[in-house]
Amino acid sequence: MLKWGPFFLSFCFFLCAGSCKKDLLHLQKVQQLTSNTTTPINNIRFIGADICIAAAGVKYQQSVVLRSADGGYTWNSTSYPAAPKAMYGMCISPSSTMYLCGIDGDVLYSKDSGKSWQFSRVNDWLYYISMSFPTKDTGILVNTILQRQSTITRIDSGFNIIDEQTFLFGLNNIYMVNATTGYVIGYGTVMKTIDRGTTWLVQDVANDNFMSMDIHGNEIWMCGYAGSVYHTTDGGVHWQRQRNGNDLTLPRYDLLDIKFKDEQNGWAVCDDGKMLHSDDGGNHWEEYDRFTTSALRSIAICPNNDLLVAGDNGSIFRITP
Repeated sequence: MLKWGPFFLSFCFFLCAGSCKKDLLHLQKVQQLTSNTTTPINNIRFIGADICIAAAGVKYQQSVVLRSADGGYTWNSTSYPAAPKAMYGMCISPSSTMYLCGIDGDVLYSKDSGKSWQFSRVNDWLYYISMSFPTKDTGILVNTILQRQSTITRIDSGFNIIDEQTFLFGLNNIYMVNATTGYVIGYGTVMKTIDRGTTWLVQDVANDNFMSMDIHGNEIWMCGYAGSVYHTTDGGVHWQRQRNGNDLTLPRYDLLDIKFKDEQNGWAVCDDGKMLHSDDGGNHWEEYDRFTTSALRSIAICPNNDLLVAGDNGSIFRITP
């Protein structure tokens, strides 16, 4: 006599899984723009209504800076031999000086909204992947070494080191929201400062390699490489996990960046080219139709609410959600 029990249960499982699978979201319009580079684009942001800057380059071979002066539609690409390695971090100081940072302590800075750039170096020669200039006189940079060790370095406006703090875990990003308060995020860790980066206090949030924050006052969304999304409405006093990247019943998303347009609508991009959307403040996420297989590393929201999404192979996509 045949034993139908295991077969029947398996059949029901796959039938249920198929019937519960949601359709992918459809984007209204996706346009791949001409970036004039084939190097990975690591960071993209607007610094005004019309001007957008992107930091790019080949890791150990070339730095590239991209600039658009028409709201992100057309791009110029410039390589800087003085800084021969990729640029990663990007920030703008209260005095409107733009800074990019990269490998070997290399820094490019511009005082004319990215039309021209000058080179300098932080002389500890570290692999800096993010930076912030919360005052015109002080910058803070973070580096990581194989996610096992990191450094937070404070510098003055002449790129001289004020002090350095070393940690036994990797760091991926720094966000200073004003002269005194900011956050660093990394491998299983979020830390906050309220004293200009002199001390850093560990936040009660863990279980992912945190890659990106989007800060709106005291409301912050944060994503991790394992696919977790966290949210706080009180500046990090309390964190709510909205998506558990370690939940095996959920799709695996290697999240690299997250941006929210308002309290409800947000987007996240992945290392394998996937793009997600939430329309309920980050509690639930749905995947769009794939438009690339290249890693998508950074999102910028355009003044007209289009999205610019940038990533590997020099890709910049202008998207109408």
